[in-house]
Amino acid sequence: MTVGRPARHPGHGGLPAGAAGPVTIVDTSTLRRTIAATAVGNMVEWFDFGVFSYIAVTLGKVFFPEASGPVQLISTFATFAAAFLVRPLGGLFFGPLADRIGRKRVLVLTVIMMAGGTSAAGLLPGYAQIGVWAPLLLLVARLVQGFSTGGEYGSAMTFITEHAPDRRRGFVASWLEFGTMAGFVLGAALVTGLTASLSSRDMLSWGWRIPFLVAGPLGLIGLYLRLKLAETPAYEHLERRAPIRDTGVRTQLKRILSQQRRPLLVCIGLVLVFNVTSYMLTSYMPSYLSAQLGLPQAGALMVVLIVMVVLMVLLPFAGQLSDRVGRRPVLMVGCLLLVIGAVPSFLIISHRDITSAFIGCMMIGLMYLCFDSTEPATLPALFPT
Repeated sequence: MTVGRPARHPGHGGLPAGAAGPVTIVDTSTLRRTIAATAVGNMVEWFDFGVFSYIAVTLGKVFFPEASGPVQLISTFATFAAAFLVRPLGGLFFGPLADRIGRKRVLVLTVIMMAGGTSAAGLLPGYAQIGVWAPLLLLVARLVQGFSTGGEYGSAMTFITEHAPDRRRGFVASWLEFGTMAGFVLGAALVTGLTASLSSRDMLSWGWRIPFLVAGPLGLIGLYLRLKLAETPAYEHLERRAPIRDTGVRTQLKRILSQQRRPLLVCIGLVLVFNVTSYMLTSYMPSYLSAQLGLPQAGALMVVLIVMVVLMVLLPFAGQLSDRVGRRPVLMVGCLLLVIGAVPSFLIISHRDITSAFIGCMMIGLMYLCFDSTEPATLPALFPT
């Protein structure tokens, strides 16, 4: 049996500072199933969300063929970025819903939406078939992905940390990011394999659809695993003690802004540095290396893929380190590396060869690792259950 006590601060279980809440008993086998199901479900979500960026150069040619090369890439990334506009709306919708109906049900809904949106993108006709409707429909599919992701990530972090014992929370929560990274790696590996094995003509004709259509079967796997999950002990305890009813968006916003201003600002700052490093490496870098620096597309994808595999191996160890030394020192190291290392990493990458690209991307990856390994355990602990 694994024993965990809710944290003694306002960030876990809704307990006031200094209050010792009831001990949460989590069976080891249950914890392992929870980690596996949450990580695999998250892998499916982020495979779907991330594959868009790996195939951005090809998508630009399919959906924006009349534009020049740079404009094609900008147009594709504008479509990619549109998902970020609706992610807060997804969070505002699914967050209160998870408080009202439980984390598990929301995680089931988000994986269905994500798989549906991604599969729909793979079935779309290109610009040559339906003209301007093609990029517009691609945008709609992307917005569905973004709305789903807005509910997925916060719910998944909350779900896994509410299952985790205090002294191992960093290690346990790091497996959520292991699943996220695995999704990115799976997407990058699939696109890399297709780019290396298919001709440019075949990629433009039908090859680009394959990564999106794979989302359907992967979504069914994620759905099956999540349906088998049990609700979190912290949520069930709170529901028994004081059922959550008043959880509308307006009520939640008022409560957060009046009672949780400082944790909210800390959360925004941490997510800012986390996402800058994350999408710099996983989304922007594959296209930057090939479209801007002129490296072979398959080689550019392989560089990012290898860096992410290395980070996957390091993630659980970094999470374990945060349990020993605390989250703050690991996060501070990441912030320091970002301040002093961002420009040098890009200067190294700009040498336009594979070795330099790998070294520069690995530097960015180490910044990312500091945030990736600790924030899943840190962010939910900032707020009451």
